Amino acid sequence: MKKTITLLAIISFCVNSFNTYSQAKKPTLIILPSDNWCTQRYFMTEFDNQGTKQKVPNYKQAFQEDTEIGQVISKIGGLLAKDFPLKKAEEELSNIESRAAEDNMTTNKSTGSYLAESQYDKLRKKSKADIIIKIWWKVNPSSNGKIIAFDIEAIDAYTSKQIAASSGFSEPNSTDIVPVILEKAILNHIEPFKAQLQNHFDDMFANGREILITVKRWNSWDKTLETEIDGEEITDYINKWMHKNTVHDRFNMSDATEDEIRFEQVRIPLYNTENQSIDAREFTKALQKYLKAAPFNFEVKLMTRGLGEAILVLGEK
Repeated sequence: MKKTITLLAIISFCVNSFNTYSQAKKPTLIILPSDNWCTQRYFMTEFDNQGTKQKVPNYKQAFQEDTEIGQVISKIGGLLAKDFPLKKAEEELSNIESRAAEDNMTTNKSTGSYLAESQYDKLRKKSKADIIIKIWWKVNPSSNGKIIAFDIEAIDAYTSKQIAASSGFSEPNSTDIVPVILEKAILNHIEPFKAQLQNHFDDMFANGREILITVKRWNSWDKTLETEIDGEEITDYINKWMHKNTVHDRFNMSDATEDEIRFEQVRIPLYNTENQSIDAREFTKALQKYLKAAPFNFEVKLMTRGLGEAILVLGEK
């Protein structure tokens, strides 16, 4: 009887310890002005992305030239900081080397192709925030003072999926400045918004973070993904590796041909054994090592897009 009680006590302690640890973990946030807000105020940068003109927000310019954005982000941060760790966008931007739009590219030495990277992509990589909060607002005059319309949304930094949203209007106000009016308006909506953020993070903690993995082959490679090694296709080996290494065996192989395998909704652990956040690159690097070892001994190139997408190309580095 004593042994049973002791065993139950140990199990209870372990469960409670896990729950406490889970509840102690909070998603890291970073707050930015929305793309629409930046467009309306002409804080956009245009560049030529392989023949296609693209416009992306220029956050550095917005922080330098707009008198309200810093105060607004500070006010919203104050509403969220009690419950979530915040990273300051302005500080993160100052740590990123500023480049002109035409130089904001990485050139492939062998092909001359390039990859454009916006400040948003750099911020996601640099800060490694779990969630991006984007804010938009517009001041409308009325007979009783200013009325501010606002939208606030939360984006999963890894998948770019919206996970929480709120919108509304302030009460007419003829005395306070815009950041204060906006803070008061958002305060009425903030608790449900924070609950959505925490629910999303709790799901990630229990079921893993979602990423996207694509495996391809160079057309110069003498094999395909359907080539058999020791009686099994390369695709089967990769599929088995995914079953063993994803959280709760959760992923979806949405496409599989002789040239490409696409894995969507891949659930990976949030943290490694050193309690550091794991992104798509770190997780997929383990698959790269697996394919570089015997019995495969493949040359494998690893590329990433943001925090949540990794691409392996077999046959060359």
